[in-house]
Amino acid sequence: MFKHFLVPLDGSRLAEAALPAAAFLATRLGARVTLFHVVEKNAPSEVHGQSHLRNAEDAAAYLRRLSQRAFPPGIVVDCHVHAAEADDVADSIVAHADELEHDLVIMCSHGRGQALHLFLGSIAQKVIALGSRPVLITHPDDQGGAPAFACNNILVPLDGDADHAQALPVSEEIARACGATLHLMMVIPRFASLSGAAKVSSRMLPATTSRILEMASQDARETFREQLETLQRQGFTASAHVLRGDPAQTIAKAASHARVDLIVLATHGKTGMEAFWAGSVTHRICTLSKISLLLIPLPKA
Repeated sequence: MFKHFLVPLDGSRLAEAALPAAAFLATRLGARVTLFHVVEKNAPSEVHGQSHLRNAEDAAAYLRRLSQRAFPPGIVVDCHVHAAEADDVADSIVAHADELEHDLVIMCSHGRGQALHLFLGSIAQKVIALGSRPVLITHPDDQGGAPAFACNNILVPLDGDADHAQALPVSEEIARACGATLHLMMVIPRFASLSGAAKVSSRMLPATTSRILEMASQDARETFREQLETLQRQGFTASAHVLRGDPAQTIAKAASHARVDLIVLATHGKTGMEAFWAGSVTHRICTLSKISLLLIPLPKA
């Protein structure tokens, strides 16, 4: 399980919105935390109207202050500054992965939708592309500050893919450590919400497509019935739901309605992260919802 968190920070309040999640999970999981900053070459003095760290001395002092202010006693917090100026902050963070021996990156998105800050896009993109480092994405509150973090309800969207089901064991361990309720969900598209190649073929065989989707719903309910019984025998409080509609929109809406604190998804990222961020269900959930999102990278074929 996760025992060493890496929290990249740039000096802004927006980036600090990742700290409550890091403190909460470090307490529950008994993990250590490394606060990390890369000195950027020709760094701007501000980012989104907020201060931006520009030299190693200021960064070290800043990280030390945060380590004392943001974490309760008993949590081991290290501070690491990559002092050599870097042209690419994301590359520098990825290069430190083995040296720092972290197993979870916790970072905050600097916006929503098309306003996602490049800091998020580039770092998350490259860390997940490595295929081994999970990334927890949090969001600032409406004032751009750090919202409180809790983990009472965890949503695990599944799609019938055995690889994507690898998000479930991770979710179980977090739920056990936090005393959280697990909510399994599968969204079967409606005929009208199909996209891509499925949408093209559905126009040729509308009746057959509708029947296939209905059969998929029935199969999902049976699968979830068995999984739910297993979870409950293991002592988990759990629920399972099969819904119909656009997957990303339905997941985001259901997560908000159920007051979910964390969504856990597994991803291959097997065609490169540009495609991942451009059109995947995961990216759309991130743009539609401000609920924390844990991405579990899967080995590439």
